[in-house]
Amino acid sequence: MKINILTLFPEMFAPLQESMLGRAREKGILDINLINIRDYTEDKHNRVDDTPFGGGAGMVMQVQPILSAYRENHLQGPCLYMSPRGKMLNGEMAESLSRQEEITILCGHYEGVDQRALDLLQAEEVTIGDYILTGGELPAMVLVDTVARFFGWGASRRGIGKRRVRLFRTSGISSLHQTAGGGRSRCTGGSGQRKP
Repeated sequence: MKINILTLFPEMFAPLQESMLGRAREKGILDINLINIRDYTEDKHNRVDDTPFGGGAGMVMQVQPILSAYRENHLQGPCLYMSPRGKMLNGEMAESLSRQEEITILCGHYEGVDQRALDLLQAEEVTIGDYILTGGELPAMVLVDTVARFFGWGASRRGIGKRRVRLFRTSGISSLHQTAGGGRSRCTGGSGQRKP
């Protein structure tokens, strides 16, 4: 699966090189294509934002750099815009996205993105919660991680496949866990107190 990420801060995605996602990328299961929107601005000062039409607080990301980044890279598949006003990300959405060959995630910043860009890209707005962050990069990483869980590849010594992920989605969050190894005398009880 190929996941394109349109962002002003590609360096924020360094964690996607680590752990299970890093191994998925090494095996060619997951292709993450980071695209710096600022590289596509036609402004001589490399500006990618402007004041809102009609006034108002903050700055808004411009249409031109976003569309140029999208079109010049010939991106395909559904386009998702990480936004606090979007549809809540859940297991059903993640599983549906995992069946796509390619998706594109647009990370907003400042006060948001010019609505004309979202309309032209036919972007679906997606949120990870009822709160506001400084940008769409962290929510994009959450989306990538939860979509990747549905690929069915062995993510640990015992493997984490589609069956287990679906069981998690349909059965809810499981109970507390403890390792099978040592340290039994230091396990906590249900109250959170250490057992003697």
